[in-house]
Amino acid sequence: MRSHISGWKLLFVLSVMLHAGRQAGTASPQAGANHVAVSPKDIGGVVNSPKGPEAGVWVIAETSDLPTKFRKIVVTDDQGRFLVPDLPKASYKVWVRGYGLVDSKPVDTSLGKYVILAAIHAPDAKTAAKVYPANYWLSLLKIPPKSDFSGKQEVNQGHVITDQDGWISAAKSACQTCHQLGDKATRELEPELSTIGNFDSSKAAWDRRVKSGQMGPSMSSGMAQFPREKGVAMYADWTDRIAGGEVPTEAPPRPQGVERNVVLTEWEWGGATDWTHFSASTDKRNPTVNAYGPVFGTAMGSGSAAAVDPVKNTASLIKMPIFEDESKGIAHYIWVTDGFESSPFWGDQLIWKSVANPHNLMIDGKNRLWMSSSTRANDAQPDFCKEGTNNPFGKAFPLPIGRNQLQYYDMETAKWGQVNTCFGIHHFHFTEDKSNTLYMDGNAGIIGWLDTRVLDETGSQEKAQGWCAAYADVNGNGKYDKDIDKLIPNTYDSSVNPVDGSVWFAVNSYPGMIVRVERGSHPPDSCRTEIFATPVGWGSVGGASGYTPHGIDPDRNGVMWVALGGSGHVASFDRRKCKEPPSNRIASGQQCLEGWALYQTPGPTFKGTDVSTDFLYSTFVDSFDTLGMGKDTPIATGSGSDSLLVLDRKTGKFNVLRVPYPLGFYSRGLDGRIDDPKAGWKGRGLWAAYGTIPNWHIEGGKGTKPLIVHFQLRPSPLAN
Repeated sequence: MRSHISGWKLLFVLSVMLHAGRQAGTASPQAGANHVAVSPKDIGGVVNSPKGPEAGVWVIAETSDLPTKFRKIVVTDDQGRFLVPDLPKASYKVWVRGYGLVDSKPVDTSLGKYVILAAIHAPDAKTAAKVYPANYWLSLLKIPPKSDFSGKQEVNQGHVITDQDGWISAAKSACQTCHQLGDKATRELEPELSTIGNFDSSKAAWDRRVKSGQMGPSMSSGMAQFPREKGVAMYADWTDRIAGGEVPTEAPPRPQGVERNVVLTEWEWGGATDWTHFSASTDKRNPTVNAYGPVFGTAMGSGSAAAVDPVKNTASLIKMPIFEDESKGIAHYIWVTDGFESSPFWGDQLIWKSVANPHNLMIDGKNRLWMSSSTRANDAQPDFCKEGTNNPFGKAFPLPIGRNQLQYYDMETAKWGQVNTCFGIHHFHFTEDKSNTLYMDGNAGIIGWLDTRVLDETGSQEKAQGWCAAYADVNGNGKYDKDIDKLIPNTYDSSVNPVDGSVWFAVNSYPGMIVRVERGSHPPDSCRTEIFATPVGWGSVGGASGYTPHGIDPDRNGVMWVALGGSGHVASFDRRKCKEPPSNRIASGQQCLEGWALYQTPGPTFKGTDVSTDFLYSTFVDSFDTLGMGKDTPIATGSGSDSLLVLDRKTGKFNVLRVPYPLGFYSRGLDGRIDDPKAGWKGRGLWAAYGTIPNWHIEGGKGTKPLIVHFQLRPSPLAN
């Protein structure tokens, strides 16, 4: 019996060797079902395993021959066939990754070749789960039952958790506003922890782990909100069980239907400690701007604009001007520059010290790249911003400090300009008016704007800018009374309704709200704010609760689409459906429940709940069909699931466009560009960056650089 079993094992090994021997292969006859039309710029073939053709697995072609690391990724069809189209001239390594498989051995090949790749099934569930997205591993986190919550407010270092939904929101958001939770770097206690201490328990290791490095104070604060002892115990129990062999009970499905038509192209850009927070490829209002031009990102670590030329396959860093002494290490966003506890990866090294602090970016119709950036000390405000000014905006709402101003880069002249804004800037969007107005958020309770036409024509930075307080006018007297009215606690991810020009933003806390600001004809006196609470606690939508908004974008009809990071929904809010005219006096925002619709994203839920484990950082509405799935298609960043989640508005279901390699695709936003309207699928696509703060969490570990990814959707898995 023993020799009989060994014989079958030998037969399996010989079968795999036979497949592997054919991989290197020169052309095969390609008879019948295995036929793939391979042009001189393509690599094609078939993926087989001892069980037969492997459908819905990824084929990855990568090279280091080009000026920057480059790879293209496609999905096999239902017969295991694949075609990697339009590759630049280089030598390639081609291999297979798929759910239920172990990664295949890379095969050296070149353009125009037909390759037979051998897939090997994972021997057990633990091995298979190594390539699962982070949110599948996060599903093992044990959430306290509803009975553990009294409903009474328990304040922990300024945070309030009164119910299970609030706990879940904290468990997901406290970490995942910066990085994934459930990837290998977080679900395992890293061996490098031994370099900073000896820990007698996983609780002690977790307690020290979240104090590490420049982000330690922020991480530690996030843990304290549970309160700390309970949070540490929850995460320690999670990693203990995983270390003991526990694996996700649910396996992710392989790509199906149109998900198999996606073509991913990746370029490496920036440096190993560059946080590429956002990317921009075009003017969002006109996606044909900057056709075939460079794609840009914010490289916070080096204080630069990262750039990739997708035609030349080059990557570069465009250094931003600085106006403070960078040697002092004054960082404006990641502000801790000394006194922090050692990092297990970087020790006491100061890895984020750029005073330029690039954070968000947009391209306008004149091919200028606008970036939020620090150009001065936070309290070095222009006089017209402060108390005692005659400036109408400073008079109505004086601003003593402002973190982050504006810099803009002219692509034609390669020169930088600066705008010294009174208000701080986090995110911003252009509106579709004659002034090309740029609306910005960043200060608590403030929406600011820059009239770029006035700036271009007069050069006056004071005349070009203005701002409004965003508040609930509780007493209804039409002006902000600080002792009575309720100022919005934070303004996040401002966006502009193309129908009426109103500015919307999210309050990205639990339970959260979305806010509409109408500037009116004579701001600041005419500014009006409406608040809409997310549907949790005071009401539900079809029995479901939605909470913690984290990104908002309008469609062309003025419907606002919101990523609800806490509950894992994509939500729409249609103000036109409000039964009563919305009031600007309701500070709670508990109005117009009928305006909400919720769409549950796919994937696992926390045990004992119906809450998704995925974290949605932001939403992009593809108004101009840059992907190819129709105009006004809402797309959420599946920041915890290595994906973009594309909503089919007709069915209410999502198509999951997964980035399988390297693991750790965590995107904060995206845009779409049309390079050539006549070129079909090849002339358009979405652009999204790996936006995690710790790049060493990406598959590959310390030294790994971030990437920019181009998503294109062809008519079929073999379309050329």
